[in-house]
Amino acid sequence: MQYATLAATYELLGSTSKRLEKTDVVAALLAKTSDDDLEMITLLLQGKVFPVHDDRKIGIASKLVVKALSTATGLTQDQIMQEWKTIGDLGKVAEKICQKKIQATLFSTKLTVEKVFKNIQKLSTIEGKGSVDIKLKTISELLSSAEPLEAKFLTRTLLEDLRIGVGDGVLRDAICSAFFPKKKENIEEDREEYKRVLNLVEQAFEITNDFSKTAIAARKGEATLKKIELTIGTPLKVMLFQKAKDFEDAFNTVGTPAALEYKYDGFRVQIHKQGDEVKLFTRRLEEVTNQFPEIIEWVKKDITAKTCILDGEIIGIDKDRNYLPFQHISQRIRRRHGIEKMAKELPVIVRLFDIMESNGKNLLKVEFQNRRKELQNILREEKNLHLAEQIMVGDESEAKPFYEKSLKKGNEGVMMKKLDAPYKPGSRVGYGIKIKSVLETLDLTIVGAEWGEGKRSNWLSSFTMACRDVDGFKEIGKVGTGIKEKSEGLTFEALTEMLKPLIIKENDRSVTLEPGIILEIECEEIQKSPTYSSGYALRFPRVIRLREDKPLDEITSLDQVEEFFKEQ
Repeated sequence: MQYATLAATYELLGSTSKRLEKTDVVAALLAKTSDDDLEMITLLLQGKVFPVHDDRKIGIASKLVVKALSTATGLTQDQIMQEWKTIGDLGKVAEKICQKKIQATLFSTKLTVEKVFKNIQKLSTIEGKGSVDIKLKTISELLSSAEPLEAKFLTRTLLEDLRIGVGDGVLRDAICSAFFPKKKENIEEDREEYKRVLNLVEQAFEITNDFSKTAIAARKGEATLKKIELTIGTPLKVMLFQKAKDFEDAFNTVGTPAALEYKYDGFRVQIHKQGDEVKLFTRRLEEVTNQFPEIIEWVKKDITAKTCILDGEIIGIDKDRNYLPFQHISQRIRRRHGIEKMAKELPVIVRLFDIMESNGKNLLKVEFQNRRKELQNILREEKNLHLAEQIMVGDESEAKPFYEKSLKKGNEGVMMKKLDAPYKPGSRVGYGIKIKSVLETLDLTIVGAEWGEGKRSNWLSSFTMACRDVDGFKEIGKVGTGIKEKSEGLTFEALTEMLKPLIIKENDRSVTLEPGIILEIECEEIQKSPTYSSGYALRFPRVIRLREDKPLDEITSLDQVEEFFKEQ
């Protein structure tokens, strides 16, 4: 397929906010895509060239793209930067300046999807001496051959900021429409048949966590979709839970009796075991196996199943084995060197609360109470690797003492779980609920900041936060409270170092940032406000912690902000 065809589809998708229209556009593209291109097209529609569980990253900074645009067009980097400051979107800048390229392009050829895809993939493998020059040449070659619209989306893909509003729901529905088109003879029968097939597509994605594999299987038919199995070593999206207003609300959601468990203040871990090979993944699906060698040994020793996929929490402890807040161990996630020393200085324990696979059996559809029994059967409980604390409750009088005990131990609250519920990756569907002692916090990404003054003059501060929406990110307020100057925890200096590579543009003291760093924020109140693009503002916001364990597509959505506003 010509890349121009995909670029035109991108433009069409970006021009509408209506989900059904987006679904129809994607379905039409998938239906006419060849078998050879289907995997690439499905990934590129997500703005990716690697599946979400693949460790490889494009990893291209905006400054390198500016250099490549300069090489491809003949404009100076300063001219391009000035355009960027004016327009605010480097993709649109690329489109504009490629309309009047200065450089000769006698040897350029029409771009194909395959060429774009493979060249961008190749960028992740270029390392060592001279790697920057090789990357620059690779990107420049693509941009030199690109028509203006192609350059716009090439640039956005390189920066992993596609902005076309195609989420999981659109892709799932589009795959179903493309390969199982509706019949018109009997609308009611057709509707039921469509639901059945849609369910098959959704199940396939839940198992693979890969829309490309799902699309390829769907094209081959129902039989192939049904044959898809869980793969040890390929992480699933974890099941998510909403917050209840109170215990009455929680029981109304999950029913009685219900399981009540501690809600630990650690970070979610997914453990994959196949024989003596053990891998650990965060909820962002990033592999952290090397960072926690002690957990690998515990799993090998105390999990009797030959194969399994486990869901749990890694929690920091002090010398007296008291629980510590998440921020005390968050640095272990990104540590690459001095692992053994760090393990001694910041010890952890693991509490397991679910299981998705055991000895070759897919447990996603098995009731929670039976999954818990399977977990008990394969676990030799030790003090470091243990089941999550759990009791059965039928009313608030039984639940409240356990809740208060959890808070005294330093936990965030409790989780209430529906006993007969399946495991639903990535969904908040009422199979479980969380009850916390504080107002619901928001997980927001930083999209702007200001250089500080005085003793903070070398640090970024006054961070502009944004929630996610179908077509990108919407600003919701500024925050500076809760970040330290010099002490344990998240400091202005550390946060500035994380944000520097994400700076898109600067205007005097203000900077615009690529979304990527996520903070958990609490506030006294959410207010209506025309000041920010979300339509809301946070009253007295405060940073709770850095959320390195959370992906951008799981941060607080605008719909959730609106729900919180109504609830308060």
